[in-house]
Amino acid sequence: MRQLPLPFGHKRRFDEAGFVSGRSNAAARTWLFATDAEKNWSENRLALWGGQGRGKTHLLQVWGQRNDAMIVDAAQGLPDIATLLERTPRALALDALPEQGLDELALLRIINTSRERRMPLLMVARMPPSLWTVTLPDLCSRLRATMTVEVGPAEDVLLYRLMLRLLAERQLVVPRQITDWLLQRLPREASVIEDAVSRIDAVTLASGQPFDLRAATRLLADLSE
Repeated sequence: MRQLPLPFGHKRRFDEAGFVSGRSNAAARTWLFATDAEKNWSENRLALWGGQGRGKTHLLQVWGQRNDAMIVDAAQGLPDIATLLERTPRALALDALPEQGLDELALLRIINTSRERRMPLLMVARMPPSLWTVTLPDLCSRLRATMTVEVGPAEDVLLYRLMLRLLAERQLVVPRQITDWLLQRLPREASVIEDAVSRIDAVTLASGQPFDLRAATRLLADLSE
């Protein structure tokens, strides 16, 4: 694979304006963003799940901004209760909860504290809680009582909108026939679209030339290696 200079300074947008809506995330948007949505969550918590690159973290970030939530990257560990009580957040969002190797006692304490204090708790993972490896009986019981909603695979219209938004964010101009050509051939995954746009940016930066069909063909070959 050819090494391309990667553009620096671009940060992914996780704000509400940057989110791309579609059928695949409609249920999640309803349960997260409807008026007083959290009041309909069983025991004040919701588990959002789905495969990689489906926008779960983006949804969590928007929900967190709306609800003044404490946002935790659970892949780096869970907060202890003392920290949680010290910060007294209005809501709590746990992103990237692992299905295996979970700190069960810490999660159980967080869930119990959330329920006692009526603090909305959003949990995000790739798999539904029913498939997490959990041994603590009390945690199993809490997870069974947790509402779950899936973010499904992105549909074609969403992928098209996503590509246009990502190109616009980077101020890249690519002819419609080229984007259509790429979308017909790329895997139907948002993460692949994000990677492709990043590479388009790198190619145009390195060449100083418009991104044409020849460049698109090379990019597709690079992605398939």
